[in-house]
Amino acid sequence: MKCVISVLGKDRSGIVAAVATTLAACNANIDDISQTILDDIFSMTMLTTLDPEAADFNIVQEKLEAVGKDLGVQVIIQREDVFQYMYKI
Repeated sequence: MKCVISVLGKDRSGIVAAVATTLAACNANIDDISQTILDDIFSMTMLTTLDPEAADFNIVQEKLEAVGKDLGVQVIIQREDVFQYMYKI
């Protein structure tokens, strides 16, 4: 299952590592990643592939929310089809 993950918050070290480690623990693959820092604001978007047999969407979502809380950033995961539908004009 393809998913889009967005991370936004105050920049600090370890954000990419924590999110990537969480995804690896769920047997998810990072297909593409883009990140930028504007002043002190960190922004990252990832396209990932989840393995539902290893960890379903809800489990990955809970783990990413916990990581975001620990880091003080917002982490949102959406199924790619839902993401595409939301931004379709």
